[in-house]
Amino acid sequence: MNRRKYKDKEYSVREIKNLRELLDSSAVLYQDRTSFMERYEEGKEFEKISYWQLKQDVDALGTALISMGLKDRKIAVIGDNSYYYVVTYFAVANGTGVIVPIDKELPENEVLNLIERAGVSCVVFDDKLSPMMKNFQEKVNTLEHFISMGRKNGDFGRHISEIIDMGKVMLSSGDSSFIKAEIDEEKMCSLLFTSGTTGMAKGVMLSHKNIAANVYNLSKYVNIKYPGTGLSVLPMHHSYEMTCHIMAGLYQGITIAICEGLRHIASNLVEVKATVMLGVPLVFEATHKKVMKQAQASGKGVTIRRAIELSKRLKLYNRGDTAKKLFTDVHKATGGHIGLFISGGAAINPEVIKDFEAMGFPMIQGYGMTENAPIIAVNKDMYSKAESVGFPLPGTEVMISDPDEQGTGEIICKGPSVMLGYYENREETQRVLKEGWLYTGDYGYFDDDGMLYISGRKKSVIVTKNGKNIFPEEVEFYLTESEYILEALVFGEDDIDGDVVIKAILFPNFELLMEEKGEQSDEEIKKLLKEEIDRINDFMPLYKRVRRFGIRKLEFEKTTTRKVKRFSPLNYEYDF
Repeated sequence: MNRRKYKDKEYSVREIKNLRELLDSSAVLYQDRTSFMERYEEGKEFEKISYWQLKQDVDALGTALISMGLKDRKIAVIGDNSYYYVVTYFAVANGTGVIVPIDKELPENEVLNLIERAGVSCVVFDDKLSPMMKNFQEKVNTLEHFISMGRKNGDFGRHISEIIDMGKVMLSSGDSSFIKAEIDEEKMCSLLFTSGTTGMAKGVMLSHKNIAANVYNLSKYVNIKYPGTGLSVLPMHHSYEMTCHIMAGLYQGITIAICEGLRHIASNLVEVKATVMLGVPLVFEATHKKVMKQAQASGKGVTIRRAIELSKRLKLYNRGDTAKKLFTDVHKATGGHIGLFISGGAAINPEVIKDFEAMGFPMIQGYGMTENAPIIAVNKDMYSKAESVGFPLPGTEVMISDPDEQGTGEIICKGPSVMLGYYENREETQRVLKEGWLYTGDYGYFDDDGMLYISGRKKSVIVTKNGKNIFPEEVEFYLTESEYILEALVFGEDDIDGDVVIKAILFPNFELLMEEKGEQSDEEIKKLLKEEIDRINDFMPLYKRVRRFGIRKLEFEKTTTRKVKRFSPLNYEYDF
């Protein structure tokens, strides 16, 4: 979408200063609306929870937690996305203590490490993690309480429903310890451990002010029309999902449906009549490939490609439901109600955005990091560019530090969402926070409209002998444009003359190769990919061209947010 008249428009939204204001005001404004939908038993309907019920459960749990001696203590939550996960988050942050969301995909030793580092006193967990929690009971002296948030009573710890019921009794008898607890908006309320690709995870300390400002300002650019339903696909321990979907969704009064798992995305979109979905590029790129593959299999591959190009040329996506009607079958497959796709967490191929828009699916992307709670910039739902990550959030100042001749340099930002610092890590805090500015470690530039573009990570930039900067992300993008290359990792390798040459490690699309070429030897695969690289190199300047490459038979090791671990030694191993 690119409607220039909306470039400077912002939505008018109510001001909030903390997360309690967010939840309490929404409970009053939208009390009879459905806040969450969740399926508790296979084959049954999604159950609906009202906004008012959400507030009651949060107040009850918070009251009970304080009575258990957990005031001002750290409480971890770990498990699948669920209604109880959100209740726990708000019940801790809004008057009890500090919430510590932990990635459920981490191995046991890493979960243990984070719990010990944070000094967690209580952990709220999924039933399937009970064996791990039993081990922790013997190993961690600070852990005093274990609360299960599974669908049924587990075999370890007290169930969260029991704790909530206890809190309701206390509230009815006049206990106001939680609902009247003072909120210090400048104090840490959430401790988030990054899924960084190097070294030990850093603990990002966020305050009520940090998160509330992000929700408030994000909502000036992106507004989900009522009645709206979002499908919660990404893990809630990640700030992108929690802030931009859960909190912004509750702030705007939409319904949030808990996805049953990645393989259920398509069916859940249809069943809950989702109007919006946040995802990482992997989700949207996989969906895009599936649409094209199904069209190809049905003999309509050329037809849909031509229709997409026609829609782009005539800008049918700006003409009401014209594009939607042209691509009826694709819309039926996603439930027929999608009003917005939002991509974040990593760079996405802009052609995917353009194709979805041409098919009548409005789509935007944004940019952020946990250290800014997380959004730094985002496209407006009224005005966007597929290649850009959008405008800086209102109230957030974004600058390019030490720009080169093309205006590219490190992205730095200052504003109300910049973190308090890294937990018990003064050295790292001082490295990234300087005079109120957050140094992101990302390189980028602005266009004439003031919209931001990302070039790559400062850490990964390759510098040639004659001073040229090469962003491996850019080369990787071109490589993975090939249908024969699923993943690529690009880096600099020393040459015999002392200069640096570009090398790529590739994970091919073995399924497609088998489908099109049949069984092939390693040498035959290498020859085919060499031809692909030569073709791709023709589109790049000499200094950016890939000179060497290796091929993996297994996909790259990734973080739980599906980013390739660029600095993991295992990812630099290849088979031929």
